[in-house]
Amino acid sequence: MSESEFDIANITKRMGGALESVRGDFQTLRTGRASASILDNIYLEVYGSKMPVNQCATINVPEPRLLTINVWDKGNVEAVEKAIMTSGLGINPVTEGTLMRLPIPELNEERRKELSKLAAQFAEQGKVAVRNVRKDGMDKIKRLKQDGISEDDEKFWADEVQKLTDTFIAQIDELLRLKQEDILKV
Repeated sequence: MSESEFDIANITKRMGGALESVRGDFQTLRTGRASASILDNIYLEVYGSKMPVNQCATINVPEPRLLTINVWDKGNVEAVEKAIMTSGLGINPVTEGTLMRLPIPELNEERRKELSKLAAQFAEQGKVAVRNVRKDGMDKIKRLKQDGISEDDEKFWADEVQKLTDTFIAQIDELLRLKQEDILKV
């Protein structure tokens, strides 16, 4: 059987995509330190469409517990302020003209535990995505078996897919461990 009949690179790429998705989800979780990425999922209504904050303003991290947002259009300041206040992040902007300061408050123990659980949910979603890619790969191997590949080739490719699955799930577990450690650190 040739590599072109069973595309292990595609399986690897798709599992890698699931891992990157988990990384991105983890970046949106607030840990008590300022990070511009916590605003990535905040959208506001401007110019007749929904836009992320980072397409309407410049976001900076001048101090470990402070974000600043410099809104480009003075007419959008209220929309940005409202979007942040209703985002559920628990951050209240201090506005001075087109500049907003977002002091990042310390997380209380209850909020840390909630964020830790949310991180675990993100990791589980990533693992489910990896397992779905594994299932697709195994289904493809079964179809190739019916098309006449040898049992040795079938076993080889099934083992390769399983090794990839185990590797990516271990990486997601490690990311989760590090993120929960970061969140729960007082």
